Amino acid sequence: MAEDLHVTTGNKTEQYQSLIPQIKALLEGEPDLIANLANVVAALKEQFNWLWIGFYIVKVDELVVGPFQGPVACTRIRKDRGVCGASWAKAETIIVPDVEKFPGHIACSSLSKSEIVIPIIRNNEVVAVLDVDSEEYDEFDETDKKYLEKIVDLIEF
Repeated sequence: MAEDLHVTTGNKTEQYQSLIPQIKALLEGEPDLIANLANVVAALKEQFNWLWIGFYIVKVDELVVGPFQGPVACTRIRKDRGVCGASWAKAETIIVPDVEKFPGHIACSSLSKSEIVIPIIRNNEVVAVLDVDSEEYDEFDETDKKYLEKIVDLIEF
């Protein structure tokens, strides 16, 4: 298991391409879900320094906050509420360039300007979502979608 993270410079694609093998190494041989979610969040925070990065885990009829880094988070989110709830309901990645323009956005932090939420799907069901917020407008794009989806696919649920 790797315990050092090499933060890379370069364009977004190069940063993800350097980060993914390091995340694989962090996850390799570790069976504990919470430990793995925490290390994925830490690696993403170290590499990209976004405002908030974390997981919400499906617990019955709500998303419940899991490991995260950033300001204090909303604890529970219902299906179809906010970007996380919408991603869960639709079982698809949602990119929001300006959170104030997203109907029903939940403002856990007034500093958040843009967001991307990636559902983690196992056996045709959403089991969790990865939520990432930025202090910049229009921070996330198809490159983030592509690579963050690859990263969540590495996590054993």
